[in-house]
Amino acid sequence: MKWILRFFSRSFLIRMSLFFQPLLRLYYRGSRFVDPIDGSRYRKFLPYGYGKQLRTNALCPGTLSLERHRLLWLYLDRKTTFLKQSLKVLHVAPEQVFYQKFKQFQHWDYTTTDLYSPLADVVADIHNLPFEDQSFDLILCNHVLEHISDDRKAMIELYRVLKKGGTLIAQVPIDENRQITFEDNSITDPSERTQVFGQYDHLRIYGQDYYQRLASVGFSVERIFLQEDLTQEEAIRYALTQKEKIPVMHK
Repeated sequence: MKWILRFFSRSFLIRMSLFFQPLLRLYYRGSRFVDPIDGSRYRKFLPYGYGKQLRTNALCPGTLSLERHRLLWLYLDRKTTFLKQSLKVLHVAPEQVFYQKFKQFQHWDYTTTDLYSPLADVVADIHNLPFEDQSFDLILCNHVLEHISDDRKAMIELYRVLKKGGTLIAQVPIDENRQITFEDNSITDPSERTQVFGQYDHLRIYGQDYYQRLASVGFSVERIFLQEDLTQEEAIRYALTQKEKIPVMHK
């Protein structure tokens, strides 16, 4: 898995996965693990990660969901009414597992955007989104901000296009033991970025000040720790991380 992630672009992997997913779903079928997004069952999940951060039982072979996707789905399904409401939704850098699901929602006015993804309806730079002010009720922007050069400018743009009373969900990798986000623009070599930031295309390691960064552009911020409401058996069956929080912002 590590060499696949290193040598092939995400857009290529997305296209190839459309062919391999049904085969993987069949091959790994079982009863030990469940993907709550579609209820499919597997005898094992696959390892996933970069460098030394390879995680066991992280990637669902049939849907390609990771721990953070399954955690977010459980939050949306159990703690909100978003999945049932009529909403205008913007999905930045759409994850394939959610894209396939959300595109079927007749009650959502659903738009995807990205610079490179083949799943994007609108090709756009998050630093300069081509949408009117207060356009969307819900924005999903997960594991994006750690990749871009000016995260504050992107946060300002996300705030601008979100409706008053709207919600932004913006998961990122956070080092909970770090108070201040670490950035070093002089690090440009992919191998060195992997060593320092944990992934070849990450530009920072977020600390606890991630939430303050979002608040500084106008958002009110919640940290959702859904695992408190899950049984240990559920956490194991869905292969979730123990400590990840979901950043949920409101305008």
